[in-house]
Amino acid sequence: MSTNTSSTSSTTSAPEKDGSRRKLFGGANLRQFGILGSLVVIILLFQLLTFLKTGRGLTLDPNNLINVINQYSYILILAIGMVMVIIAGHIDLSVGSVAAFTGIVVAKSMADWNLPWPLAIVLGLVVGALIGAWQGFWVAYIGVPAFIVTLAGMLIFRGGNQFIGQSTSVPVPEGFTFIGAGYIPDFGPFPFSAGTMILGILGAGWIVYHEWNARRVQKKMGSEMAPLWTSVVKAAFLAIVILTAAWLFANGRAGTSFPISGIILVILVILYSFITRNTIGGRHIYAVGGNRLAATLSGVKDRRVDFFVMMNMSILAAVAGMIYVARATASGPQDGNGWELDAIAAVFIGGAAVSGGIGTVIGSIVGGLVMAFLNNGLQLMGASADIVQIIKGLVLLIAVGVDVWSKSQGRPSIIGLWGGKRKGRFESAQAQEAPTVVPDTDNATSQPADLTRN
Repeated sequence: MSTNTSSTSSTTSAPEKDGSRRKLFGGANLRQFGILGSLVVIILLFQLLTFLKTGRGLTLDPNNLINVINQYSYILILAIGMVMVIIAGHIDLSVGSVAAFTGIVVAKSMADWNLPWPLAIVLGLVVGALIGAWQGFWVAYIGVPAFIVTLAGMLIFRGGNQFIGQSTSVPVPEGFTFIGAGYIPDFGPFPFSAGTMILGILGAGWIVYHEWNARRVQKKMGSEMAPLWTSVVKAAFLAIVILTAAWLFANGRAGTSFPISGIILVILVILYSFITRNTIGGRHIYAVGGNRLAATLSGVKDRRVDFFVMMNMSILAAVAGMIYVARATASGPQDGNGWELDAIAAVFIGGAAVSGGIGTVIGSIVGGLVMAFLNNGLQLMGASADIVQIIKGLVLLIAVGVDVWSKSQGRPSIIGLWGGKRKGRFESAQAQEAPTVVPDTDNATSQPADLTRN
């Protein structure tokens, strides 16, 4: 009798402990845990290597962190849009050319048409929307594969950039440069940026409130709750990370702090994380990418989804292009070269599946940061540009190749595991992860169905 009791006790305690771990690392969502660990390892590795080489760690130096955000914010913005395109089962090769085309139009509008820079930004967003509508029309309503449409767009808008700018650089006014080269305004007699620290405190406070509010809602609804210690540890860990990062950014050289481009990035990450996770449209994107036929039969308007992701991508490409031009203080004919490859690499390294249906905004940002700190660390170590490109290519190939090989051998997909596609003791997590598709009732012919991403 006692043996059976102990056996039952040990059997039930394992899922409970595993559930606690899942709650500790974000509930059932373990997508970014593996790649996040890789990011931490890369940062600490280059911190150690630069310390051994120069006598002080350079990777976590405040000035270096500020430079990383300034140099890669536009790539991370592109990754936000690209992950939605890839989740829907498409690819966009035109983002670099669209960014360059938008940049030259905006620069010309201020230089030749004397358009005030706030209106020039609006013009840039409109240009991006029109380009996205054009490409989305071909993909969604004509049925041309996105690869072909955006390959054509890459050529068209690269040529358009050079035609409008006559293959020369066009400078932009000082006010416009604020969005790409500006920093959080400083104030007070402090030896650090008070504005950046206030932002960090607000971020840490929001983390604590969010965790407390989640437990309050779970208790009110009678849902299963993780042990209190997991919520405390999780909130404390994230708050410490945010405050530490804020302190580092606040202690850069005089006149610098957290970049405005970083603020724009953070806002976009929060906005698109909410859209993809908590809205009907976001769930439709996953449904179409996971199983287009099933989604269509459930009433999802897949053409609208295709049109939206393509249009949205071009709008974000326009934002990225304007930020880059603002930082460079001029628009040039070589702007945007290779950006699409960096954005795609960030998405796949961040856990998106090649076949679509799997991926997250946060995962893509983490993947982009992996590439950013890898590139930055190699440069700090004095590696030549050709070696940097070779290593970046190998990282991308290995990240996707290991996943494809794993599936071909009948093993679980590595990307799928990051995406919560677990079996056995993680089946409950998969059920929680599966998005409930809420179709547009105007054209639905049957009751709404729950669609998984399988």
